[in-house]
Amino acid sequence: MMGGRSYISTHRICRFPNVTLHETIYVASSNAGKLRDFAAAAAVFDVNIAVLPGVKEILAPAEDGETFEANARLKAEAYSRVRPGLLVLADDSGLEVDALNGAPGVRSARYADDAGFDVIDSEDADGRNNLYLLEQLHGHSRPWTARYRCVLALARDGVILQTASGAVEGEIISEPHGTGGFGYDPLFWLPRLGKTMGEIDLETKQKLSHRGRALKALLRQTN
Repeated sequence: MMGGRSYISTHRICRFPNVTLHETIYVASSNAGKLRDFAAAAAVFDVNIAVLPGVKEILAPAEDGETFEANARLKAEAYSRVRPGLLVLADDSGLEVDALNGAPGVRSARYADDAGFDVIDSEDADGRNNLYLLEQLHGHSRPWTARYRCVLALARDGVILQTASGAVEGEIISEPHGTGGFGYDPLFWLPRLGKTMGEIDLETKQKLSHRGRALKALLRQTN
């Protein structure tokens, strides 16, 4: 998948400022799950999605922004400077829980570790994060409404051209269900489906993807 290999063939004219015809959008990530979500969303628009060439060899910028948008912008600007001329897409995403005033938010991946939370019987980061989340929610009134949110930034040569966001709404439940997915998926309940993110199949998850929704929102701005 490296070296800019395409995921979707393209025939569409992009209409972002300073974007020429039939350009490929290069994703600043080699994460297979992200790429799958982006490719599925881009297929609706016949837009070409590819991995940013040599992304694993590029020094990742510090993600020290206070919001998802700030971090997405930081990454898009940094990666697009290293690959001049290319249209670069970067994202930041995570879980927002209303009872916790939007936490864990930008700290979603390191929520437990940042707080120094540790448990003897769980060395898995996802497991620690889930346990710490439930500890923080103890005593708060239910339902524990929440959402997965993703913000995207599109850039060229260090200049941001466009941003967009997408989300999927749900609730946090008190114990995990399902072994699929990752992160907070076993605790993220989807009321309309009566299942957690950890229990649904990959096809359904892609349709609900917050990353996919964010990319669709960004690509709709080309119309």
